[in-house]
Amino acid sequence: MVDPTIAESDVALARRLAADAGELLLRVRADHGHADPAALKAAGDRAAHDLLRAELARCRPADAVLSEEDEGSRLVDTGDGVSRRTAGRVWIVDPLDGTREFSEPGRADWAVHVALWARDAATPHGLVAGAVALPAQGRVLTTDVADALPAAPPPPDGVIRLAASRSRPPAFLAALAGEVGAELVPMGSAGAKIAAVVTGDVDAYIHAGGQYEWDSAAPVAVATAAGFHASRIDGSALTYNEADPRLPDLLVCRGELAVPLLAALRRQLAGTAATSGSPVPHPGKDPR
Repeated sequence: MVDPTIAESDVALARRLAADAGELLLRVRADHGHADPAALKAAGDRAAHDLLRAELARCRPADAVLSEEDEGSRLVDTGDGVSRRTAGRVWIVDPLDGTREFSEPGRADWAVHVALWARDAATPHGLVAGAVALPAQGRVLTTDVADALPAAPPPPDGVIRLAASRSRPPAFLAALAGEVGAELVPMGSAGAKIAAVVTGDVDAYIHAGGQYEWDSAAPVAVATAAGFHASRIDGSALTYNEADPRLPDLLVCRGELAVPLLAALRRQLAGTAATSGSPVPHPGKDPR
């Protein structure tokens, strides 16, 4: 038997795991049906998590893991001598991004995220490999083929298309859209939104309602590998494998839109701060 720790590159492993978890989620969805959304969500989360953790333990036993579905992995020190904060390599995974959409019949805007952070990475965000599976769309986007994706078309008629949360977009987003002449495109999971930027279905994704590292690590890895802009909404760098895994806001967009969107964000957030006394929108968790 070929040693799995050397048989696959990190990117190939990320691609396989995201795709396999996605196929498993499709089977779970078909088997459970949509009569009990809560049970379907729970079954999907657990099945995909178990698959990813088992395969990472088998194929990359020396690496640490940060997963949405494992509260223990969020700790800086797990108590067993393993610390993701001192590890050289950490897999950041979201077994099912967009559980709400997963539980709704006919929706395809949910994803599986698998990313690898490395301490010796040359990039500010530290992400060296990643894959985003969109199982219901039959698509997997990865960092090694990101530069081979077709160039995203320019905004039609100059109208910027902004991916937005279906239920609770940031309060300032409508005002920002009006300022820059954009239209809001409601969409599900963070992974689906960032993937839509990469594939040219939308031009930007702005989030300021509260997320965690696993919500964006893999999609950001893919987007930046393809040459797209990704940052905090104040323009500072996104960083991963921090002691606190909350990463409350981000901007992912076509490169030429970064400067005007960041300028508009500064104006909108200054207005929000003047009105509410808070420097940025509240970083509580939302449906993405």
